[in-house]
This record gives sequence, C-alpha cells and structure tokens, in this order.
Amino acid sequence: MIISYDISDDRRRRKIMQTLEDFGRRVQFSVFECLLLPVEFEKLKKKLKPLVKEPQDSVRIYFLCVLDVGRIQVLGAGKVTEEKNFFVQ
Repeated sequence: MIISYDISDDRRRRKIMQTLEDFGRRVQFSVFECLLLPVEFEKLKKKLKPLVKEPQDSVRIYFLCVLDVGRIQVLGAGKVTEEKNFFVQ
C-alpha cells in the first residue's frame, strides 16, 4: 500500500512520519510504501488516528493488489520496496 500525508502541525507531522517509519519505507518526503499484514495495518491505523486532526490534516491510504505492485515504475532516483514474503491488501 501507499500512504501519503499532509499534516499542518510540525509536531504531529513528525509523529506521523516516525510512526510510518515503523511500518514501511519512506520513498518521498510525505509518501511511504508499506507491505503489511492485516493485523499490522489495523495497528498502524490505531496509532495514526489520534494524530490526524480534521479538517486541516489528511492521511491517504492507497491499496495495491499483487498485480499493481508488479507494475510500479520509478523514473529517476529510487526503487520500489522489495520484500519476498509480504501480503498486499
């Protein structure tokens, strides 16, 4: 899955970034690639929910199927997160 965020408060933004680093790999300033089991995804949501304040903040979660992951293309620097044993929701 791809998770992006737009958080207005520096302190909350830092906490969200640190939380996401525990669950995935940062690929852009506010974008993470995460390869999570369903139980891990629920744990991540539980940690993120109190940090996101409406209406000014936004965290977006894009689910990818196995076929989508295989079709990811990178132009320029960087590479797609690769792990041999993972579950994509």
